[in-house]
Amino acid sequence: MTATLVAKGLAGGYAARTLFDDLDLTVAPGDVVGVVGVNGAGKSTLLRLLAGIDEPLAGTVSLAPADAFVGWLPQEHERVPGETVSAYIGRRTGCATASLELDSAAAALGDAEAPADAADVYSAALDRWLASGAADLDERLPQVLADLGLTLAATGDGAGLTADSLMTSLSGGQAARVGLAALLLSRFDIVLLDEPTNDLDLDGLARLEEFVRGLRGGVVLVSHDREFLARSVTRVLELDLAQSSNRVFGGGYDSYLEEREIDRQQKRDAYDDFAATKADLVGRARTQREWSSQGVRNAMKKSPDNDKIRRKAAAESSEKQAQKVRQMESRIARLDEVDEPRKEWQLEFSIGSAPRSSAVVATLADATFAQGSFTLGPLSLQVNGGERISITGPNGAGKSTLLRALLGQQAPTTGTASLGASVAVGEIDQARGLFSGPRALADVFETLVPSLTQAEVRTLLAKFGLKADHVARAVGDLSPGSAPAPASRCSRPAASTCSSSTNRPTTSTW
Repeated sequence: MTATLVAKGLAGGYAARTLFDDLDLTVAPGDVVGVVGVNGAGKSTLLRLLAGIDEPLAGTVSLAPADAFVGWLPQEHERVPGETVSAYIGRRTGCATASLELDSAAAALGDAEAPADAADVYSAALDRWLASGAADLDERLPQVLADLGLTLAATGDGAGLTADSLMTSLSGGQAARVGLAALLLSRFDIVLLDEPTNDLDLDGLARLEEFVRGLRGGVVLVSHDREFLARSVTRVLELDLAQSSNRVFGGGYDSYLEEREIDRQQKRDAYDDFAATKADLVGRARTQREWSSQGVRNAMKKSPDNDKIRRKAAAESSEKQAQKVRQMESRIARLDEVDEPRKEWQLEFSIGSAPRSSAVVATLADATFAQGSFTLGPLSLQVNGGERISITGPNGAGKSTLLRALLGQQAPTTGTASLGASVAVGEIDQARGLFSGPRALADVFETLVPSLTQAEVRTLLAKFGLKADHVARAVGDLSPGSAPAPASRCSRPAASTCSSSTNRPTTSTW
């Protein structure tokens, strides 16, 4: 069915902090709305509100029709212990819930003491079950999994995966593909996607773009992938944390970038014109006051012996100048006040040079790495100092395995692997494993950078946008975008420096 989602005066946040408010958004069939903003601006919070998972601080979210089928794909792939691939897909497509509701309605209908509306409840449950695609999910599932390389016929790291494989046994890339499979198998009227491009390979990205462009229903998606946004969205909702504002821009992503730049320049020009006009009027008023005082003194000097003439000249001069001063002050008061746009700051982060290490960073010699039924290699390669190497390949090809091998975290099954002498290794892992659990962010970060004092730790986190309302929170409760990457695992950390500037948009430079 076609459906429309409407948000009116929506406000969202957590604890005592409001991330956005007075947000209006309409998502009609065929709309693809991209939500953009800095980490922590409330993008994931907004999707949870639109999905009905959380309650807004203010405002309403409504659907027309009210029974429209809304699907939400969260940023992190939740893996429930003991859950199989098919069960995960059933849960993510809403088919599992629809089946349970249908079974419950059928049981109630067959009960001798069934309520009067049991038939209506069963009819509604049946309609929802059919709309979810649960009727033929089992028939469609194998083909989609095969298309994504997630069956027994797959090659590489994906070999041996079936619909009955446990989700907890999958790699990050495989889990991303299963999440994509759930999306392709879904039949939602409105789809909410939170960073759907995470962990997908090029083939997965192409399939995702094709899926989004082919949807008849509305889509709201959050992504930092500019190419994906440029090829997919029809409108852009910007959550501006620095300005405490939100705005919907018509047109695609490229149009949004151009319009945003024009809008910012117009606001800056309007303020500059206002400030210049006000400064000019204030200066002229000050000059008029000085002239008024000077005119009185001159009149008294020219007629020192005639009190009557002196008083008249002084009065006339004073009144004329006072009138001009009042005119200037009136013009100043009538000026339309223009607020100065906030000067956004840019984080500049650099990693200092470590003491010189070996010219050879890492080597592999006829190395193989077995993981279940998958074997990577044999590989022979050498990584030299100063090289910048990109590793590409489909999900399950062994990219993460290769990185673990180069870092010395996974010993080869056969062959040899070694690090160069005095090599300092820094790592930002795919799952941000260092930042999980119930401990406060500040405490976890301090243990990772023991050379910094508590005050220095808080200052560094603040420069990355993690301020007082973040540092006391459990790291497990932070959004993925708030995980502080600067404290990545490092066997011998090099010095790092941070500085901020107020004349460029907020970005991170690594």
